[in-house]
Amino acid sequence: MRGQPGFWDVDERYARLSEAGDPLEKLNALVPWDVFRKPLAKALKRSDGAKGGRPPYDPVLMFKILVLQALYNLSDDQAEFMIQDRLSFMRFLGLSLSDRIPDAKTIWLFREHLAQAGAVENLFARFDKHLTKAGYLAMGGQIVDATIVAAPKQRNTDGEKADIKEGKIPQAWKDKPAKLRQKDRDARWTVKFSKAKPAEEGKPKQVDIAVPAFGYKNHASIDQRHGFIRGWSVTNAAAYDGAQLERVVRRNTGSKVWADTAYRSKKNETWLSKHGYICDIHQKKPKGRPMSERMARANGRRSKVRSAIEHVFARQKGPMALFVRTIGIVRATMKIGMANLAYNLMRFVWHEGRTAPA
Repeated sequence: MRGQPGFWDVDERYARLSEAGDPLEKLNALVPWDVFRKPLAKALKRSDGAKGGRPPYDPVLMFKILVLQALYNLSDDQAEFMIQDRLSFMRFLGLSLSDRIPDAKTIWLFREHLAQAGAVENLFARFDKHLTKAGYLAMGGQIVDATIVAAPKQRNTDGEKADIKEGKIPQAWKDKPAKLRQKDRDARWTVKFSKAKPAEEGKPKQVDIAVPAFGYKNHASIDQRHGFIRGWSVTNAAAYDGAQLERVVRRNTGSKVWADTAYRSKKNETWLSKHGYICDIHQKKPKGRPMSERMARANGRRSKVRSAIEHVFARQKGPMALFVRTIGIVRATMKIGMANLAYNLMRFVWHEGRTAPA
């Protein structure tokens, strides 16, 4: 019969994880987690414990659990289980085999407190400040784009949809509070277009396919030099991309702003010029006329630069599997904001790995 695992057994397992290249070990070592302590304390406003009761978990530990959820697309129940199950998660959080593990309810309450306090914007800004101090200034201009983040689809009647668009609560939902709690009145349906090869021969090589989507949008800007997300906002999926330009453009050593045609408007061009930016947004095709060769070449040049932001969204929708499980735009903002912050954390580790001495 095998005995209980001893200290050296666990230590040997940790050594093997390190040899295998545990990415969480690098993340833990390179990110100065204490920079988040002040904004977390401000958002939580916890008591001094004079009334007694079980002391709360360390806020930085709880915040790191949210980072794990963002990186691995974990629900609260899944996060609780994985922390219990994975040594790599326990080491990342600084927990031993004998330590108490936060349960799903505790994780939910912690995130809910931060969401209601709007804390994710401050947490994001705090790490962006650290990036600047570490030498990763926003440089080379900035690239702006948006992507749809899916949410659980709502099955509503036409009358319920009409009420929601008018900002009303359908009468049938008022009589059923449990049902109302499960209805997302902030997310919206929209149509996104993707390229696909036609089934018939002799047709153009690619055609636009309209795909309905439900959820929210992550509007973001990255700096062209380092690829960090510098500004972001969250809206419903049907919101117009161009209207978010002013909210996501941030200070940068470069003055150019790249974006697709959705951002090309007189209002945006005027705003960019007024604030000292150079507009390098894609030109729209003239109505009823073919696009000139000169304009097509200019747009092609812009596309080579602008494509860098697609790597951000590909990471979030690929390995991070970003999906909004929550209800309402406040919680969606928290979820998407954490995904943006987690992306920057991993991007920071990548940059530091490149500059580390051999």
